[in-house]
Amino acid sequence: MRLSDRFPLYEDFDPLVPVYCVTPGTGRVIHRFFDTSPFSPSNRYMALFRMPYEDRLPQPGDAGEIVVIDLERGDEEVVATTRGWEQQMGANVQWGGSDEEIFFNDVETETWQSRCVKLNPLTREKQSFEGGVYKASPDGRHVLSANMLTMRRTQYGYGVVVPDDKVPRNDELRDDDGLYVTDTTTGSCRLLVSLKHVVETAKPQLQVDPALWEFYGFHCKYNPQGTKLIFTIRWFSKDIEPKFDVMSQRALKFAVFTMNTDGTDMHTAVPPEQWEKGGHHINWFPDGEHLSMNLNIHREGMRFVRVRYDGSGLRTMFDDIVGSGHPTIHPNGRHILTDVYAHEPLAFADGTTPIRLVERDTGEERTVLRIPTRTEHQAVHSVLRVDPHPAWDAGYEFIAFNAYVGGTRRVFAADMRSLL
Repeated sequence: MRLSDRFPLYEDFDPLVPVYCVTPGTGRVIHRFFDTSPFSPSNRYMALFRMPYEDRLPQPGDAGEIVVIDLERGDEEVVATTRGWEQQMGANVQWGGSDEEIFFNDVETETWQSRCVKLNPLTREKQSFEGGVYKASPDGRHVLSANMLTMRRTQYGYGVVVPDDKVPRNDELRDDDGLYVTDTTTGSCRLLVSLKHVVETAKPQLQVDPALWEFYGFHCKYNPQGTKLIFTIRWFSKDIEPKFDVMSQRALKFAVFTMNTDGTDMHTAVPPEQWEKGGHHINWFPDGEHLSMNLNIHREGMRFVRVRYDGSGLRTMFDDIVGSGHPTIHPNGRHILTDVYAHEPLAFADGTTPIRLVERDTGEERTVLRIPTRTEHQAVHSVLRVDPHPAWDAGYEFIAFNAYVGGTRRVFAADMRSLL
C-alpha cells in the first residue's frame, strides 16, 4: 500500500508504528466497524461516512455523506448522500468484491423504509434494493441485515433513524421478522430465517418463555469463507414500558447463533447464561470455524475467549490478560488486535485509549499507539462516544481506526508491518 505524503503523521504519545490521518480536513468522519475493512479490496481507496453533525443524536431525514479517500493521491471525494445512518456505525458503508462496489444504508423518507444501496464509486452508477445493509458477503454478491428499523429498540447507534412511530415493535416472537439476505445482482430481498425459527430451532434450545419477552435481531456476519453466518438476537421483558435504548436499563438478554448461509445447521454458539456474566463483540476467527469475543467466563474479569461455532470448546485464550474493546485475530494466528473503551480498566484517565497488539503464543502485549477517544458530547448520551474499531486492510498489514482529534472525529491508518 502507498499512502500519499499529503496525509499528516500522528505522533502524539510516540506510536510504535507510522500513523497517518487520512481525513485531515472537515472531520466528522468514521469508518464502520472492526469486522469490515474500510480499505478497498485493492487497498487504493478508503470508504467512510461523514456525519452532518456530531454533538447530538441523529434526526429522521437528516443526510450524511459517503466519502471515498484516494490513498495514493490523498484526495477526498463525496460520492453519495444518505439518510440511513446512526451515530456509531454510520450508514454501514463497506466494500463488496471489488473497488467498483460500495454498499450502504439509505431511507426513503416518503415511506420511512430502509434501503440497501449499491454504488460504483468510480462511475457513480447506483442501484437501490429492498432491505438494509449490515454485512456484505466476501464476494459482494449478498448482503445480510437484521431489521434496520428495530435495532434501536435495544441500542442506539447501529441501525437507521426514522420517526419513533414508524419503528415496529415485536410484541410476539415473530415469524415475519429476523435475518434478511439481499441478492445484490437481482436486488431481491428475502427473510432467510425468522426470529421464531431461530429461537425454536437452534441447538441447544433457549430456555425462555416467548410470551414474556420481546425479541429483536442485531449483529450478523459472514465468516471469511462466506460459508457460515453469525446472528445475534436480543430480548427484553414485556414488563418494561415501551421505549427506545433499553440497553441503559441493563435489561437485555443476548445469544449468538450460527448457521450455514442457507439457514441450516443452526447452533446456539454463546447462550444467554454466558452473556449474563459480562461480554461483548463476537467475531469470526480466520478459520471460519471458531469465534472470538470478550467474555467474563469465570467472573474474574473480561478475557479474550474462543469458542467453536456449535458452542463447544469455550475457553479463555489467556487467564491473566484483560479482554477489551473490539478484538480480531490476525490470519497468521499469532496476534490479537483490539482497542479499549474509555470506561474500561485499560483506558487512560485523560480520555485517551490504547490500540493493543497481543502475541497469542507468549502473551506479550504492546500498546501500538494511544489516541483521544472521549468527546465532550458523550456525557449527553453514550452513543456520542468515539469507538476506534480497529480493522485490518485487505493484506492484513495496515489498520484503520477512529479517533477524536482536533475536536472532531477522524480516521487514521497505521502501518503495522514492523510488528508482524
